[in-house]
Amino acid sequence: MYPLKFEPILKQTLWGGDKIIPFKHLNDTLANVGESWEVSAVEGSESIVANGADKGLTLPDMVRKYKEDLVGEANYARFGNKFPLLIKFIDAKLDLSIQVHPGDELAKKRHNSFGKNEMWYVIAADQGAKLISGFAEQITPKEYKERVYNGTFADVLQTCAIKPGDVFYVPAGRVHGIGAGAFVAEIQQTSDITYRIFDYNRKDRDGKSRELHTSQAIDAINFADVQDDFRTEYEQVQNEPVEMVASPYFTTSIYDMTEEITCDYSELDSFVIFICVEGSCRIIDNEKNEVSVQAGETILLPAATQEVTIVPEGAVKLLETYV
Repeated sequence: MYPLKFEPILKQTLWGGDKIIPFKHLNDTLANVGESWEVSAVEGSESIVANGADKGLTLPDMVRKYKEDLVGEANYARFGNKFPLLIKFIDAKLDLSIQVHPGDELAKKRHNSFGKNEMWYVIAADQGAKLISGFAEQITPKEYKERVYNGTFADVLQTCAIKPGDVFYVPAGRVHGIGAGAFVAEIQQTSDITYRIFDYNRKDRDGKSRELHTSQAIDAINFADVQDDFRTEYEQVQNEPVEMVASPYFTTSIYDMTEEITCDYSELDSFVIFICVEGSCRIIDNEKNEVSVQAGETILLPAATQEVTIVPEGAVKLLETYV
């Protein structure tokens, strides 16, 4: 087993921009790329290994082949052959829809799926870029329906101006939306279930409005989710890992590095994913396998990995996440 790279899965969207392809250093002319799925086991969008002896296998193939050696004993017992995380880059040239995701219980009942708890790390933000996260004031389900139908639902949501480095944890049940000009890394449970509440009255290429899920969403929304600021605060420290989010679904830290760091994973019963959001580095594991990583690339370390050394080439920022 060795550090795995995957072929990116590029998704063209109504609201997609032009940042992902240059950020990932891809030789591609695809327009309106809204998302790059970096690590995915979602049916129909399975990541394919891009390096080494297992090149060409899908991520689900890898889980079936290596089981707990890839994902960890507890994760394999908990999730079986389903890989639990989905990693994306998202580039919003236009506002995304306002939406909500169901939790595990509702998603299992309705869709036989995981729920969708997620987090955003802001990589870049155009002037005036914003994220919507949670309610600015409490409303009732009845008022929710009225506001959706009369077009004033966005008025009661918390809108946050953003800058690079901002972090938002978005639990299932929290109404949210990514605003125009936001470029984020997203870490989430493996789920493609979204309840779209409001879509700014947009039409698709065929002149049709996209489907809304107003009534399905009402059972998923946490109507008590009111705060002044939903940003996740964390300490900005160089050359040591800083934990940003710890949840039952994933734990994520940031490494802001100019010096070599060795990470001991011998006691961690999980795979580890590194998402490079700035700069470049080399990652060397305890078996002397070595991979180079640059901004826009994502690496999956199998659970069998005991230790890695990260060697920055100049400055580098990595997001580390595991279950």
